[in-house]
Amino acid sequence: MTHPVSVAPSLTVYVEGIGLLGPGLSGWTPGREHLAGSAPYEAVRCVLPLPMALPPAERRRAGAVVKVSLAVGQEAVAASGLSAAELPSVFSSSSGDAINCHEICSALASADRLISPTRFHNSVHNASSGYWSISSGSMATSSVLCAYDGSFAAGLLEAVTQAAVDQTAVLLVAYDTDYPEPLHGVRPLPDSFGVALVLAPQRSERSLARWTLAPACLTGAGATAMADSALEQLRASIPAARCLPLLRSVATQEAGSVVIDYLDDLQLSVQVGPC
Repeated sequence: MTHPVSVAPSLTVYVEGIGLLGPGLSGWTPGREHLAGSAPYEAVRCVLPLPMALPPAERRRAGAVVKVSLAVGQEAVAASGLSAAELPSVFSSSSGDAINCHEICSALASADRLISPTRFHNSVHNASSGYWSISSGSMATSSVLCAYDGSFAAGLLEAVTQAAVDQTAVLLVAYDTDYPEPLHGVRPLPDSFGVALVLAPQRSERSLARWTLAPACLTGAGATAMADSALEQLRASIPAARCLPLLRSVATQEAGSVVIDYLDDLQLSVQVGPC
């Protein structure tokens, strides 16, 4: 007796809001122009805003990784029109707080070897998620992932799956910051970069694009490159910036397939289309 083979369904989500911050990218609205090719792109140093949504005590303790993740998360949620306090979230970073890691290593290499309590609690990989919960008042679930250079794709897989299976909108925040020397010599991230996406299982009047992960979404095909050489350098040099080809498809409202870097010899193919 033969049994029918079940085929996993495709997972489709709608992009309801985008937050963007990085070298030469000061938000989704100006960034969209650069990605669409309607405004020239220049990789100037990323400026991190103060996390004003945090209480003063937490604001003083917030490092670069918290500043970039909160900035993009707030931008994406505001664009979606949804409540930040009610959104489940996925936070993904290849390295966490790079500057904090440098400071801890420097303290351990010094004569007194004393580490500040602030340095310690900022060293955990879920620090940004915790600060997000404080700033937004969110008590919703939060997943925190790391997959080295494939961290954006890992976060996207998690967020799309949660949105499609649980039938709820999900906030994805992916971010990286650069290390000072001497760690910069072995992990040469050039700058800070963050992206946030609010992904929903149903289309709305605010939907910017439709993304689908087919059952065979893992592929050996090469990653989609950016046509602009400076944007391509940014995409290749910061793991969170692997999102740029997907964002370009939203900016240009194109339909087709976008392949983003994931694991060695295994990429993630996303079917994209306008709403």
